[in-house]
Amino acid sequence: MKKSLDEHAARFDEIASEYDDDKSPEYRACADLVVEHAAPDSDDVVLDLATGTGAIALALAPDAERVVGRDISEGMLEQAHANADERGVENVSFASGSFREPEYDGSVDIVTSNFAMHHLADAEKREAVEVIASLEPRRFVLGDVMVFDEPDPDEPFYSPEVDDPATVGTLADALTDAGFSLTAVERVHGQVGVLVAERPEPARTAPANDR
Repeated sequence: MKKSLDEHAARFDEIASEYDDDKSPEYRACADLVVEHAAPDSDDVVLDLATGTGAIALALAPDAERVVGRDISEGMLEQAHANADERGVENVSFASGSFREPEYDGSVDIVTSNFAMHHLADAEKREAVEVIASLEPRRFVLGDVMVFDEPDPDEPFYSPEVDDPATVGTLADALTDAGFSLTAVERVHGQVGVLVAERPEPARTAPANDR
């Protein structure tokens, strides 16, 4: 990680009130795809990691039973609470937590995250994926800065001083090593995409009289 969690939190605290207004077309396309692929059912619990101002969480809430958002920035969480109150959304909750320590021990069906994991070094991303897998969701949808092509060093999509995006292959390996199957890869830009990973359904045991 190129900056500490506290440094990242402070940076996002400063921009929380304007965060929703300053978004690239790639970011918005990525967010739309994360919501589309998450596709919760009415009895699903969704955990949205690095929830920011709650954009993904609030978009999923109408279709889910409950959405839990976690973020390291108190400023972003305050904005998420304000956004939920403004929209009258009651089946969401927001609190402090990180990728590697989500501070959540309930059941979860779907995990989502958009434009945040690229702040972690590759080894930290792998650790984060392992933590997510340990929660046993059936689906994990990751939208992020990720490298499909060789980035142009003169015009990278990301900020090299704070961001550390992985290649798509590195992320795919981390997901499959953690027990997920990669079921969709959406390329938004040469350095932006969405990965959808699912856990195999457990094999059903046939009744004794069918053996």
